[in-house]
Amino acid sequence: MNLLALKIVEVIKKNNPEQTHSIEIMHYALSIILNTLFIIMTSLCIGGLTGQLKETFLALCSFGLLRASSGGAHLKSVWACNIISIFICSLIPHIANLIHNHFIWINLFSLLVMILFAPNPDGNAQIPKEWHLGLKVISISLVALNFWFHSSVIGLSFLLQSFTVIIPLQRRPLR
Repeated sequence: MNLLALKIVEVIKKNNPEQTHSIEIMHYALSIILNTLFIIMTSLCIGGLTGQLKETFLALCSFGLLRASSGGAHLKSVWACNIISIFICSLIPHIANLIHNHFIWINLFSLLVMILFAPNPDGNAQIPKEWHLGLKVISISLVALNFWFHSSVIGLSFLLQSFTVIIPLQRRPLR
């Protein structure tokens, strides 16, 4: 993906050198976009092939929404992130029914994590401190809404995302 992003960026820069950002900035941004599209498209293909397309889409959306507001740990390599993300979003629809009897506890755990630890933004995100309360409220609200939706797919997505929020606790104090 990085090589493809670099080739695309070089063509863009060559065709419009005056009105574009540096190759490094465009490469970084395009790499994120391409890797995200790769995760989404691959997960949806797997979901379609296994008859779980809607549920896979729901897992992708719920995981992504909570991640955007709550932050969380990042893996060290892009490929590891791609593989783990595809695995998680493709697996959730297939195992969500296994947690149905434990839905309330799973949702309560996710809610508690959001109350105590969200947001936990990546250091590169440069999110202003003034936004943290709003992001916390959004994170808590998303999880709380699932008590009304009562979706095992959403609950499992939120549970897995909650783990990424509490994993890097050693790098910052509790709020």
